[in-house]
Amino acid sequence: MSNFGSLVGAFMENAMAPSAGNRIGSALEQLQRGGFGGMAGPAAAGVSAAPGGMLGGVFDVLKDSLGGAAQRPAQRPAQAGGVGAVLGSLLGGGKGAVQGGMMAVLASVAMKALSSAGEQQAASGQSGGLADLLGGLMPGGGAGGQSGPWSGGDVPLGMRAPQSTAEEEALESTAQLVLKAMINAAKSDGQISPEEMQGIVGKLHESGADDGMQQWVMQQMQAPLNVQAFAAEIPNQEVAAEVYTASLLAVEVDTEAEKRYLQELARASGLHPLVVGQIHQTLGVTA
Repeated sequence: MSNFGSLVGAFMENAMAPSAGNRIGSALEQLQRGGFGGMAGPAAAGVSAAPGGMLGGVFDVLKDSLGGAAQRPAQRPAQAGGVGAVLGSLLGGGKGAVQGGMMAVLASVAMKALSSAGEQQAASGQSGGLADLLGGLMPGGGAGGQSGPWSGGDVPLGMRAPQSTAEEEALESTAQLVLKAMINAAKSDGQISPEEMQGIVGKLHESGADDGMQQWVMQQMQAPLNVQAFAAEIPNQEVAAEVYTASLLAVEVDTEAEKRYLQELARASGLHPLVVGQIHQTLGVTA
């Protein structure tokens, strides 16, 4: 069976919300402006180092694909031959020089949201601050014995390559939850039609997903939506923030059902309202 990390980009390419390209552009711009583009370390999810770090490399490729390095990506609409055409290679679809990029973007958005929310809470004089917002993240340090509060030590996994079997498994588990999140969000305002399911699975087949992975995606799309059960699978606030970010990329948030679903997901996964607000701000989503 294909690994979940390699499927994230392919699924994003074929099942994302129409405005997701613009939201990713907004995120890349804000992350680069805030210095997160240079924090990715030597590699992310098996990607070779690029000037400015992993996100710096993703940002440069995205700008080139949109045909104008000087313009802000958030101001450029997703268009045929633009964002949609390069998502497979940019966002982990298994092609191009920036494989695994979507997991790096999600991890960076989560890190920015948690860090900024913690700073806001501390500045307002509220108790706890960042320590409370990151409660249960990695009490004993990062995966594999890494120091630091994130799953990868000083930075979250996804922003750098896993260094151990435990880290590989942790990143793969997060990718699986991200896929479930996008599918659940798509189901939030009603069932996905059989025609839509077949279309998505067909596109995944074209992207190289094997039969086992296609069957898994079909099962997830057919399963009843259960937010509480899904939230119970989320191990910590870092992953919860990544899952919420992926959910925002999967839907337009233009129906009451989608808004209610996102609110329920945030509550069930224990995301602090400040973190949720930071994620919305980074993606340029006002709803």
